[in-house]
Amino acid sequence: MTETALPEPTPEQAALFARVRRMMLIASLTTAVAVAAVLVAVGYRLFRSEGSAGRAAAATEITATLPKNARIVSTAVAGDRLVVTLDVGGSTEIRTFDAQTLRPAGTLKFAREP
Repeated sequence: MTETALPEPTPEQAALFARVRRMMLIASLTTAVAVAAVLVAVGYRLFRSEGSAGRAAAATEITATLPKNARIVSTAVAGDRLVVTLDVGGSTEIRTFDAQTLRPAGTLKFAREP
């Protein structure tokens, strides 16, 4: 059998081949960086969700003391906060707690003008 001889590329063709190789290298590196970023993001999410699941499994027991003659009107969850509405002697008070740790996050008191 006879082999087909490939002629040497012209200088223009060689420059075109070099340019195509360079563009393919850039595209390959960009793809590799994108895939690595996705893998890092997925790994971070998995690691972070395992940590929060472990914390949620532990039972927490806290006793919150209320003012005298206070009663709980309502409770709600807003994002990562637990919201408790109290009626304290005729005035309304809202207390917020961190939903994960149940530590107090803030108090909002309402008073009537005289």
